Amino acid sequence: MQKKTLFLLIFILAIAVFFRLWKLTEIPPGLYPDVAINGNEALESLKTGNFKLFYPENNGREGLMMWLIVLSFSIFGVSIWSIKIVAALIGILTVFGLYLFTKELFDNLTIQQSNTPTIIALIASFFLATSFWHTNFSRIGFRAILLPFILVFSFYFLLKGLRTKRTRDFIISGVFFGLGFYTYISFRFAVLILPFISVPFWFIYKENNQRKKFLLATGYWLLVTFLVALPIGIHFLKNPQDFLGRAASISVFATQNPIKEFLKSLILHLGMFNFYGDPNWRHNFSGSPMLPWPLGILFLIGIVFSIRDLINSTKTKNYSLCIINYLLISWFFIMFLPGILTFEGIPHSLRVIGVIPVVYIFVAVGGLKVYQFFERNTKRKKLLIFTCLLFLIAMGIFEFNKYFFDWGRNKEVKGAFTERFVREGEFLNSLPKDIQKYVIVNESGVPVPWPDGIPMPAQTIMFIENIKYSSPHSNYLLPKDLDRIKINKEKTVIVSMAFDQNIMNELLKRFPEGEIEEREGFGMFKINF
Repeated sequence: MQKKTLFLLIFILAIAVFFRLWKLTEIPPGLYPDVAINGNEALESLKTGNFKLFYPENNGREGLMMWLIVLSFSIFGVSIWSIKIVAALIGILTVFGLYLFTKELFDNLTIQQSNTPTIIALIASFFLATSFWHTNFSRIGFRAILLPFILVFSFYFLLKGLRTKRTRDFIISGVFFGLGFYTYISFRFAVLILPFISVPFWFIYKENNQRKKFLLATGYWLLVTFLVALPIGIHFLKNPQDFLGRAASISVFATQNPIKEFLKSLILHLGMFNFYGDPNWRHNFSGSPMLPWPLGILFLIGIVFSIRDLINSTKTKNYSLCIINYLLISWFFIMFLPGILTFEGIPHSLRVIGVIPVVYIFVAVGGLKVYQFFERNTKRKKLLIFTCLLFLIAMGIFEFNKYFFDWGRNKEVKGAFTERFVREGEFLNSLPKDIQKYVIVNESGVPVPWPDGIPMPAQTIMFIENIKYSSPHSNYLLPKDLDRIKINKEKTVIVSMAFDQNIMNELLKRFPEGEIEEREGFGMFKINF
């Protein structure tokens, strides 16, 4: 690697680090219950040594994210930061992985100018490093952030192995791909991408009379992938209800008119890059396109050129060029399926998180095509380069401002991440240990444990208590279970997660000596104070 390239790559990675670590505990605010339960179950696994392949609560979650959080707790201690740092580090490594994958894809499979693959790889990595979309999911703590990471590294080592014919690369790729089944349900679609890689390579090996080497190499890869994925595969065979989980209930095939819902979802998802993006404040600046409009245009240019090259390379049987475009186009549309096959909350940027790497490759390709067009039609090369640098800086500043200021300080975001649940937990932790504490969970959510447990929102408060005590110290009750409150002589605090005057009045009726207080959106009932 040339010194200039190394410097630029390090600079891009430094930007990725800054975007993913700066004010990590503050933005996004709070701790969303879907993330809090990962922390709670990771802590339970750490204490008991019971590391599950699949954690069935909250509609089911594959285990890899929880195992990584356990490792983080072991190193950094139990905290919100210790959960979020896992996703942040995965996001940073994904930026590096995208550079490696993109350069491998273009550098070794095409006859081009020697610096073109490096330029595409650096541009794609820069835009991923500064991406609102990827930065956001790198800072929340959702397990889905593992998906782009697994994809770029598994395909990087697979392409490298097919080029170098080194067994080691196939084994590493197989390990990564096998681990993908422990990440996020959308990963399972990635299996459909494999024929679009293997078929063009088969013809290349065949032309060089190396069919046996191809079969042996892919055999290694399949064996390693199979062995790594085997434990969770056995789990799904024994527990088929875990395989689909919530996906079955939100599928377009569960609606009365599947074709209509599919077309609606397809159109909305295709338009999410340039017109109307994910409306969920947790995932996006509600409704904003997933790409800034200049990058959205470059994305369209890149995908058009890729489709053109795909058609031409197929006609001319240019298998090396086929590999690039078959892989990129198939990756994009196949990893789009988890979104377009659902009808709820669409367009949904989390379900299609697997397309993020290839989207920014298309942006980079489009950007290079535009640059080459102007380069051919101008004599002022230095001005063109200066303009391109200004453009990159402007896009980076735009995405930074959008995430950390426009979105990060928006009051809607605090509500989307239920920041007050953290405040409620911190309030309970501030009370002396000998005070009797109850939490009335009057927020709706999936019961944990299913089907008769406490709704999911309580997981955030439980985790905040876990930080201080290593286990919840409050008694958690549903509103219908007020009879289970037993008051002795000691001081007692009863917190309702959302302030509800009816619950407060009922408590006052049962315990006339108590007093009601409303604090920042939640209710508090004090007795013997």
